[in-house]
Amino acid sequence: MKACRCRGQKGEQRVSGAELGWGDEPSVLIFADREQDRAAALAAAKSVGARVIGSERIADAGERLNRQAAVDSVLIEVSEDTPQLDRLLEWANHAARNGTAAPIISLPRALIDLVAARIDEPKVALLCDATVEDRTGALAFAVAERKHRLHDQGVEADAERLRRLSEEVARIAGALAELSTTARVAAYSPFPVAAGGAGEEELDADKVRALIRVRRLRDQFFPKDLFADPAWDMLLDLMAARLEQSRVAVSSLCIAAAVPATTALRWIRTLTEHGLFVRRHDTEDGRRIFIELSDGAADALAAYFRTVHQMGVRLG
Repeated sequence: MKACRCRGQKGEQRVSGAELGWGDEPSVLIFADREQDRAAALAAAKSVGARVIGSERIADAGERLNRQAAVDSVLIEVSEDTPQLDRLLEWANHAARNGTAAPIISLPRALIDLVAARIDEPKVALLCDATVEDRTGALAFAVAERKHRLHDQGVEADAERLRRLSEEVARIAGALAELSTTARVAAYSPFPVAAGGAGEEELDADKVRALIRVRRLRDQFFPKDLFADPAWDMLLDLMAARLEQSRVAVSSLCIAAAVPATTALRWIRTLTEHGLFVRRHDTEDGRRIFIELSDGAADALAAYFRTVHQMGVRLG
């Protein structure tokens, strides 16, 4: 069978026609520099019954995309910062925004801040330190969204699981957004408003940090994922940072979420979409952003701490 030549790290490598495939299955284009990343992406594509129409190095992505007529999903395996990466991430934003393709970006934890600063389109899937199963689930969801059909029941289950998770994230974020509005008109009043925002004058960052430490203490006695609540953990971390007048990078917030980085990135994106979080560009480094609480979210948290105080509960 005819083979396609794809340049790897050590010269040319061949990806067979059996791996690339031709037909009416969902089409996938792969960009990867490391052989292990390419192999993982190919395995994910095979699992969802997709056909790989190309597998290229990231340096060749621009030329390959210029001559690509159409593709359902593009798997971008980022392993390091390269001169071509910014343009590829810009393309991913544009493609997702216009619906021309469903981009999936797999990246190492070390590049979270760099990639997050460039990707602001919610429809771009971000995976951190991803396994083949992570890639398979994301790709299944991407092609299901575009084609509304899949060829494997196991893949359908992955797509359905991801869809429900996304809906749950959106539901909770919507509830929090509503809370940030109702906090200002509820029976209790928030803390006196300080110059920096909603009710921070009487709040103590040390008490917020103490509450975070108490939450982490549970992990010593129960399975870590039993009480996973990334939205709340991130809200608390950002509230403490707001009180300390410090800034929080995306990578740091992922750590505060106490869940896998891919899950944390999904929550950050959803909470930003719903107005709880705000992206702020680093004025000293254009390739990095910080995440802050919106004034409405800070208002709601201030009201929460006020209510806890009125109940006589001491947090620190």
